[in-house]
Amino acid sequence: MEKSKKVALNRQRRHRHIRKKVIGTAQRPRLVVYRSLKHIYAQLVDDISQKSLLGVSTLTPQVREKIRTTKGKCEKSKEVGRFLAMMAKAKGIEKVVF
Repeated sequence: MEKSKKVALNRQRRHRHIRKKVIGTAQRPRLVVYRSLKHIYAQLVDDISQKSLLGVSTLTPQVREKIRTTKGKCEKSKEVGRFLAMMAKAKGIEKVVF
């Protein structure tokens, strides 16, 4: 088997294994983070109603203003996390599952 296919299959297997255990609710939603080469995306998901409660990325206008001067990905991802936490607290969400 080609190495890249094997790596992808192993990743999918790990993902399925973890998703069996981690379930988000409206009171304690699941935190989903996706990192592409240029941007980072984070959202809070309620698995029971199958809805995304809140989503933030480096493309969000409020975050984009703050990260305009930052250079590194780490600083950008920290700002996305801060903004997600601020929005979650505004909606009354105190805890998440990750």
